[in-house]
Amino acid sequence: MAPPLVLLQDIHLRFGATPLLDGAELSVSSGERVCLVGRNGSGKSTLLKVAAGLMEPDTGTRFFQPGATVRYLPQEPDFSGHATTLSYVEAGLGPGDDAYRAQYLLDELGLTGKEDPAHLSGGEARRAALARVIAPEPDVLLLDEPTNHLDLPAIEWLESELRGLRSAIVLISHDRRFLETLSRATVWLDRGQTRRLDQGFSAFEAWRDQVLEQEESERHKLDRKIVAELDWLRYGVTARRKRNVRRLGLLHSMRKDRREERRAVGNVKLAVSEAETSGKLVIEAKGIAKSYEGRAVVKDFSTRILRGDRIGIVGPNGAGKTTLIKLLTGEIAPDAGTVKLGTNLEIASLDQKRAALDPATTLKDALTGGGSDQVMVGGQPKHVMGYLKDFLFTPEQANAPLGVLSGGERGRLMLARSLALPSNMLVLDEPTNDLDLETLDLLQEMVADYPGTVILVSHDRDFLDRTVSSVIVAEGEGVFREYAGGYADMVAQRGRGVEARDKASEKAAAPKQKGGEAKSAGTEETKATARRRLSFHEQHALKTLPKTMDDLRARLEKLGAEIADPNLYARDPARFDKASAALAEAQAALDAAEEEWLRLEILKEELEG
Repeated sequence: MAPPLVLLQDIHLRFGATPLLDGAELSVSSGERVCLVGRNGSGKSTLLKVAAGLMEPDTGTRFFQPGATVRYLPQEPDFSGHATTLSYVEAGLGPGDDAYRAQYLLDELGLTGKEDPAHLSGGEARRAALARVIAPEPDVLLLDEPTNHLDLPAIEWLESELRGLRSAIVLISHDRRFLETLSRATVWLDRGQTRRLDQGFSAFEAWRDQVLEQEESERHKLDRKIVAELDWLRYGVTARRKRNVRRLGLLHSMRKDRREERRAVGNVKLAVSEAETSGKLVIEAKGIAKSYEGRAVVKDFSTRILRGDRIGIVGPNGAGKTTLIKLLTGEIAPDAGTVKLGTNLEIASLDQKRAALDPATTLKDALTGGGSDQVMVGGQPKHVMGYLKDFLFTPEQANAPLGVLSGGERGRLMLARSLALPSNMLVLDEPTNDLDLETLDLLQEMVADYPGTVILVSHDRDFLDRTVSSVIVAEGEGVFREYAGGYADMVAQRGRGVEARDKASEKAAAPKQKGGEAKSAGTEETKATARRRLSFHEQHALKTLPKTMDDLRARLEKLGAEIADPNLYARDPARFDKASAALAEAQAALDAAEEEWLRLEILKEELEG
């Protein structure tokens, strides 16, 4: 095995009374793809900062291979001292690095390089930070939540870009699909210590459960042994003093180990407060439309949502997903069309921006409204300390201001507030942001078991596949279309995933300014023609269409073999009709994919020529 580029050994770090890192280790060799996993607050980001040389441990050894380059992506990048995003990215390049990659990566990520860092959105800041660390193609890439604030097209582009790098990668993420795609080894940080599995994340959860089961079995054996020794102490002490002293010392040692043992953190207790059952028809929208400043955000959309439906809404950032939710729930009125809400509708919402959180408010007051020790859960009072414990908050945190909470803790708090309200309809806007994998599992189970209706916006493909019964996709220019099944089902039916927004077409569709508009439009058109090249969406389609076509051909072959059975029609006419329809649909999708791939290949040759 190649010598490590970065090696951490026996790392100890204490914050307050409890050790955060207690003998943690990390080894990264050339070309390795390691995911670092653990509960919120377990110290993953801290360990990554130690690996990057940004934080000194109390004790332990840190080794860097001489000459190796390391780049670290923080959760909150610092843009101070940079007037533009391009200067920020270029500052991360080394003397021998290709300066062109800075502008190239910004273009790929939908930025121009001229943006003022002080006015970037969360998604734009994340894209600029990614460009900065990827551009030098370092030997070791340390990524802390790289998919935060990214939409689906950017996440899939990032997956493709990282797969093509020769860099060793250590990755922290709560996006299961992202981890499964990229990781080849897993390091689990649990109660201050690390365990390594030389397999990717897809094998981690089964392995983790085995480890915890083994711990529980050993704890049970220790408890039984302590009981036996106590029984001897009471009834079996003899005159043999030396043996008695030694055995008594062993008992004290076992009791001390049992007392000081750091047990695994429990799970969040997610329970929804149910309101009266809503009517069977929850929402009926007919031909609704909404425009802002001349740009169509939602155009001629219709749907019927029934009690018990789980609807996922996906699309690039800025495509109008939140606007669509507000239209469907009656929060805003459509410019055209009608929305009919069902009877007895009680809606509980989760805001993706955590806008309702005042940083100066204490955790206790955020749940109770202030001046009380009780929180109303489903119309019944419950002591706030007990409710906080359900969401893994400690009693010491009850009077802490919200401004000191981590992203995951803020996410749990918003869940606690939303789930306390009686509801028969949940509207969840990016509910998976900052939640650890265990809490995501419980949220998934809660959504699956919820007796009411759920509408959720998410960029987490795995979460969508596990929870929703249909997906509404932003197709562009205000068009939304609904597909049955989860995210993977939508991709199979549609022939492609979610595309990035085409900024050039948006500018062309924007209202023209008075005075000199013809001249301005002509100038912009000339400039666009002069610098025309494949867009991010077109490049992404070129990369992904071959796999899509292979999948469709495999589906055609399977369906063809099924229909070729001479006894199928006589045995099951309905199955024959269904297979025939699926065969025609798959053939049409393959034809469209091949035609699009050929068009893009011709366009690429023309532009490069």
